[in-house]
Amino acid sequence: MKIKIFISIFVVIWIIILSRVYYISIKSYAYYEELAKQNAIKTEELAPLRGSILDLHGRPLSVNKLGFSIGIAPGLSSSRKRKELDKNLDFLVETLHLDNKEKLRKRYLKKDSPYAHDFVKVIDFIAYDDVIKSFTKISLNKNLKIEVSSKRYYPYSDLAAHVVGYVGKANAKEAAVDKIAKLTEYAGKTGIEKYYNRALEGNSGIKKTNVTAFNVELDVLEKKLPISQDVSLTLDIELQKYISQLFKGKSGAIIVMNAKNGKILAAGSFPEYDLNNFVSGISEAEWKALSSDFNHPFTNKLISGLYPPGSTIKMGVALAFLESGLITAKTTIFDTGSIELGNRKFRDWKKGGHGYVNLKKAIKESCDTYFYDGSLKVGIDRITPVLERLGFGAKTGVDLPNEFIGIVPGKKWKMNKYQQPWYQGETLITSIGQGYFLVTPMQIARYTALIATGYGVTPHFVDKVGNLGIVYGKDKTIMSRKDHRYLKDIRAGMYEVANVPHGTAYYNLHTKFKIAAKTGTAQVVGIPQSEKRRMKESELEFFHRSHAWLTTYGPYKNPQYVVTVLVEHGGHGGSAAGAIVSKIYNKLLEDKYITLKKH
Repeated sequence: MKIKIFISIFVVIWIIILSRVYYISIKSYAYYEELAKQNAIKTEELAPLRGSILDLHGRPLSVNKLGFSIGIAPGLSSSRKRKELDKNLDFLVETLHLDNKEKLRKRYLKKDSPYAHDFVKVIDFIAYDDVIKSFTKISLNKNLKIEVSSKRYYPYSDLAAHVVGYVGKANAKEAAVDKIAKLTEYAGKTGIEKYYNRALEGNSGIKKTNVTAFNVELDVLEKKLPISQDVSLTLDIELQKYISQLFKGKSGAIIVMNAKNGKILAAGSFPEYDLNNFVSGISEAEWKALSSDFNHPFTNKLISGLYPPGSTIKMGVALAFLESGLITAKTTIFDTGSIELGNRKFRDWKKGGHGYVNLKKAIKESCDTYFYDGSLKVGIDRITPVLERLGFGAKTGVDLPNEFIGIVPGKKWKMNKYQQPWYQGETLITSIGQGYFLVTPMQIARYTALIATGYGVTPHFVDKVGNLGIVYGKDKTIMSRKDHRYLKDIRAGMYEVANVPHGTAYYNLHTKFKIAAKTGTAQVVGIPQSEKRRMKESELEFFHRSHAWLTTYGPYKNPQYVVTVLVEHGGHGGSAAGAIVSKIYNKLLEDKYITLKKH
């Protein structure tokens, strides 16, 4: 009986074993075959080469410098293999004449792990010329892997720095949401590099290879190359170089924009900085010097610099006056040099005043008292909506990151912001572009184009992405039919600013054709009521001097370009920027960007 039981158990066990063998060898064959394929086939993503940024004529503003990266075999961080690691590091230092062994060691130890199968990259980029003589020697070292690599390079260094922007090491947040940034370890940080980052990154490729259990490549099964595309700008880098020279030693901003389509031909935020310093990481000393500069080189003043618009806003306020129906182009006041409201005196910039003033003369001579008087009649509730319609207090839509919207002050805004009522005195100072009012140079340029043509355009820097052109439409709904009639009187005032004696820019502009202009002086510090004599800008300490605006369009009868200039602490717009604007227009004519009608 015992023998029968033992034989039965023995048979059952063998049946179970045989069933399991059958299942594994026959039934699970397909499953394990697929699993084996996965183990034997290595799939690798191929990083794309970042697209170039080109100017209007195809000149490269941002390119890739080719070189090499070097990795060390994994698994050398354990205590028993440290000597082998040091041996390889010494080899690299000696062969390539490096002086950063400890930095390379720390990087290796940080990235290596017992589970690592790929070579640990210790050098991201080393120039082609620095490696090529030792390329074979390094390649023969089985513990080193040398691969082609690239590094972003800016041929014009600091030129158009705030527009072009720069590329830097991708942070954890960028790598988490962008698989290409995770793959390349780089991402656009500012300017066009950031705004068009996804387009410039391109698409990754793929490589499938047969490998052994030791990760040795046997053959390539499939290879799909990565795709990249260039971005072409509307900028002319030679004109950019020209305006940069004109602005040397000054801080502020310049915009040269096509008035009819919003294409920006040149634009600068000054001072600028060398973009190449940021690709691999800037030194602490360089960072400190730049960040502590009172002229704020890191601020993109084109779109993120906020300034009182000063008298450049008077065309928009004049439009609000005319739209109200309470003031016409012929309405005249007599200016004695100030206006009193309550116990405060609001002074004109011209002591003694301008005498009899209508709308055209008010723009021509930038008469503050005319706008004080008109704003009291019309009221802030009628002025604010018009200024908002003209694009203030909103983004222009320009293709740069971190654009600021500025402030168009009014009753509702002040209550929301400060929980305080609005005072009539604030209406007066708003009407001349002071007080809470803040704008960007890009907003002033767009607004000037709107005054010049009667329709809105979107300022932009990019013309094409790859072979695909970008088209921006015109907004013809901003101005009504009545507005177009009102614009004639406003433009006539701007014409006289530049072309008639006593115009605020008349003595400072020397263009080869007629243009229209408006100056502006944006106060940095207020003038106390106790100050009997208004101090000259030259008498103030430099950082207390007013910012100088000059915004223009030309030719007057056939507006083609807008040139807007802001000189920080420049004082008066005409004297600070008149020569710069004149030279830019004459250059535009010389380079055939502006064409004059033959009579």
